[in-house]
Amino acid sequence: MGTMEIVTLEQSDRISWVRMSRPERRNALNHAAVEQLHGAVQRAAQDNSRVLVISGDAGHFCAGADLKELEDLEFTRALRSALDDLAALEFPTIAAISGSCLGLGMQIALSCDLRVCTEDSKFAVPVAKLGLMVDHWTIRRLAMLAGQSMARWMMLAAEPVGARRAAEIGLIQELITDDLSGGSTEVVDRHCGELAEKIAQLAPLALSGTKAGLDAIEWQVNDEVPYEVAFERAWASEDLVEGRRAFDERRKPEFRGI
Repeated sequence: MGTMEIVTLEQSDRISWVRMSRPERRNALNHAAVEQLHGAVQRAAQDNSRVLVISGDAGHFCAGADLKELEDLEFTRALRSALDDLAALEFPTIAAISGSCLGLGMQIALSCDLRVCTEDSKFAVPVAKLGLMVDHWTIRRLAMLAGQSMARWMMLAAEPVGARRAAEIGLIQELITDDLSGGSTEVVDRHCGELAEKIAQLAPLALSGTKAGLDAIEWQVNDEVPYEVAFERAWASEDLVEGRRAFDERRKPEFRGI
């Protein structure tokens, strides 16, 4: 009997959609699910995707790791490997957040470029309540995105942050204020689907090069060679010619990533 698929991948129109679905546990992930997540990210990297959206199911993003299964160092190493590959994707990634975004869920959201959430979302890293620690990458990324003060509040006091406060401090880039009576997951999925479609129409070489430059600044990488290579590639691309031609002809460009 095979392992139940908790994390699935769907792809269409150059958009990869990763879905975490374990509603009885608010989409908490066990070891098998982390491996499924890693596999989905790797497949998206190989299949000419231009955007990746990761979302939860049944009103929640991800409530963390499933502590009913032993969370040991092997688990954390497998998670770190999956998140490293997610963060390293050359195209933009979007976390479509509703409801619980806790612990491991926060680590997934932090690994994405863009975070969009509904008003019922709640963010927390309550590992101190369990005697656990997250790796230093997570601490550093949270402090950079939410600020040192809020990172200390979330981790040292183990206090949650609501959606509006998360938007105020820049932890998330867009707060959806729509009526959630149709389901918060459905609402955030619709918004992120529209955003992904817009991004998928942008020039992929420009996006990947810019993402590399932003990553270099964020992690204080002094080697500018990778960015310079991407910069020169974009300026020499057919996409640049197409972009200028489309502008002159007052039409939408058709970028091909070459």
